[in-house]
Amino acid sequence: MKINQLIKVSIIIPNYNGLKYIKGCIDSLARQVFKNVEIIIVDNASQDGSCEYILKNYPRIKLISLKENYGFSKAVNEGIKASNYEYVVLLNNDTEVEGGWLENLVNCMEKDEKIFSCCSKMVQFLDRDKIDDSGDEYTILGWAYKRGDGADLNKYNKSERVFSSCAGAAIYRRKLFQEIGYFDEAFFAYMEDVDISYRANIHGYKNVYCSDAVVYHIGSATSGSKYNSFKVKLAARNNIYVFSKNMTFFQLLINSPFLFIGWFIKYLFFYKKGFSRDFVGGSKEAFNNLNKIDKVKYKNKNLKNYFQIEMFLIYNTFKYVFSKMKKEKY
Repeated sequence: MKINQLIKVSIIIPNYNGLKYIKGCIDSLARQVFKNVEIIIVDNASQDGSCEYILKNYPRIKLISLKENYGFSKAVNEGIKASNYEYVVLLNNDTEVEGGWLENLVNCMEKDEKIFSCCSKMVQFLDRDKIDDSGDEYTILGWAYKRGDGADLNKYNKSERVFSSCAGAAIYRRKLFQEIGYFDEAFFAYMEDVDISYRANIHGYKNVYCSDAVVYHIGSATSGSKYNSFKVKLAARNNIYVFSKNMTFFQLLINSPFLFIGWFIKYLFFYKKGFSRDFVGGSKEAFNNLNKIDKVKYKNKNLKNYFQIEMFLIYNTFKYVFSKMKKEKY
């Protein structure tokens, strides 16, 4: 499908000490066919010369410099609020995009006005025969997981609805932030994209995986590693924030045994990894702050959507378990 050239897109890149990634990311954007673009970089008080490099080498890019590291959520919110166009794309600084990536994302959004977001086919930067993420799912255990993580590149070639878009390389319909709300800044980082996608589902909107929008992703460029104390504690806290914010009282009541099982399995996992103290600390922080988070208000008109979400959670749980069993078998 040929794209409407009147459409304009804002690309927002959050940055924190990402100097070594900036050139590769921006240069890959310059190779895009789609040209009606503004690029906004929001810097979280980097100390590695990122801002100076951007100002010197990319004077046409709008740079927003924050006074301290406020985290991913606030950075992208500042970018969204400063943007001018109908679609906003969030893109991690440790990515490089393939030709046609942006055009394919926009085409995906144009197919249905009920689509809130479309996510990319994220490929492992250092092993380009393997997928990094092809959309995120959420389960009744309170776990989010990446579809296709480590799968062969030739898989996940069908564009389809997913529970959540990974905000590392996704496009959003800007006007819907007024209805759904922005990224929750209480999260700081991690799981904020699942939270906002959950809210979109509650409001009856869709999140879609776009199989032909390919981006190469290094991963953990800011946090430094897959597992560390900072990341484990934040993720543990934010996992609890997600279901506490978005599930109704009756959903929490019904799902509580499964949510506890999910929490306990995660505890055992991080105990073996040596991060049990961080995991418990993050969980305690979540429960201590539940009265401070913005819980989604229940509305009768969304009852059907809550029921559909519950079916999603159950289905995704079985799908996740069976996929793990299949991997163990082989």
